[in-house]
Amino acid sequence: MSDCGADRTGKMDAPRKLYVKSFGCQMNVYDSHRMADALAKEGYVETSEASDADLVILNTCHIREKAAEKVYSELGRLRKAKAETGRETLVAVAGCVAQAEGAEIMRRAPVVDLVVGPQSYHRLPDLLTEARAGRRPVDTEFPADDKFDHLPAPSLAATRKRGPTAFLTVQEGCDKFCTFCVVPYTRGSELSRPVAKIVAEAERLADQGVRELTLIGQNVNAFHGLGPQGRSWNLAELLHRLAQIPGIDRLRYTTSHPRDMGEDLIAAHRDLPELMPYLHLPVQSGSDRVLKAMNRRHGRDLFLDIVERMRAVRPDIALSSDFIVGFPGETEAEFEETMDLIAHVGFAGAYSFKYSPRPGTPAADLSDQVAEEVMTARLHRLQAALEASKRAFDRSCVGRTFDVLLEKPGRMPGQVIGRSPYLQSVVVDRPGAAIGSFVRVTITEAGPNSLAGRILPIPAPTSVPPLAALEA
Repeated sequence: MSDCGADRTGKMDAPRKLYVKSFGCQMNVYDSHRMADALAKEGYVETSEASDADLVILNTCHIREKAAEKVYSELGRLRKAKAETGRETLVAVAGCVAQAEGAEIMRRAPVVDLVVGPQSYHRLPDLLTEARAGRRPVDTEFPADDKFDHLPAPSLAATRKRGPTAFLTVQEGCDKFCTFCVVPYTRGSELSRPVAKIVAEAERLADQGVRELTLIGQNVNAFHGLGPQGRSWNLAELLHRLAQIPGIDRLRYTTSHPRDMGEDLIAAHRDLPELMPYLHLPVQSGSDRVLKAMNRRHGRDLFLDIVERMRAVRPDIALSSDFIVGFPGETEAEFEETMDLIAHVGFAGAYSFKYSPRPGTPAADLSDQVAEEVMTARLHRLQAALEASKRAFDRSCVGRTFDVLLEKPGRMPGQVIGRSPYLQSVVVDRPGAAIGSFVRVTITEAGPNSLAGRILPIPAPTSVPPLAALEA
């Protein structure tokens, strides 16, 4: 019998409240949902306020130094809040900082009751039992079993609350070993889920009203899951299979590596109308020398060749990417090569960061670290160029007509917010609109953070009832 509804003495109480805060990537958002689903089976209900919670989970990211420091700042606030209120809130640290710094977290932050790595979330109920007994468990092993086999499916209520879009993990870990990246050390080597389990989860989400799936993995296009008859499937084959599921009208995937953009995956963008015309493909730098030092295993020409081939099969495709400025040894001329690549490609969006040395990675030991003020100046220039490119793309959408998937109410009465095929936020006036439905929208305005549009009287095709109809 679960003791989840009991206090530290074993006395039964009302259902406990759970607060989960995610840092970093989409994989962490997905994992946070799965932890909440697992703890729902133990009697926990989610709350939007940490101060109201009996259990707080910080699901952490270790990609950059500041991301880790944010976690310790958050722990400091939780310690202060616990001291002020006297509430016996359990505090757990999960995710990649937990994996990398488990013992250090326990030493540095006495407020933490348990630490759990990203491969061990299915053990949370047992770890909580240990934490209530005051043992402060740390579980950062890479188990032989598959965490996905042990985590329960989300309830219908949980899926509806999260809306008509969902992340679906198909692959985890990375074997590329970029010299700046901690992912192979915190998430482990590449592991792909079996096709049958992915399809079953996708079908269940579709039955619960999800209309758009984003397939996620640290290196998602390296997917090689076991399919029927024991044959390994690639990502293109998986996308074709998922496109057959009734109710799944949109498919996306992230994050990709240029080395794994095969011809079959490029062709899928031509052949599958369900696959959205948007590709996030991290390049990191426009300099071949820097890319080699990063151990990216691709050069500038390969990246540009992929861009050319993608646009040949899908002329309306939008591209986004990741950039790191100030990698050790980066010269001004090499930085200018990155700026030139940005001008050449014309990105619809991007994530950009200053290089952050991560302990245990090869690049952290290089002697030619770039000065902080140089990195800051370069980042400002790069982000200005990327923002100008994004705004130019958004302006090019004015006058075009898209199918928009309505996701949530807007801030003003009668407003509804949806997503374009290019992941842009689109605001429309539609009092009483059903969340989870598609509408045809002509874009009328491009603002700094979203598009505005006018709904056409002709409804977009629909294959399943929207979420609002399901709730009725």
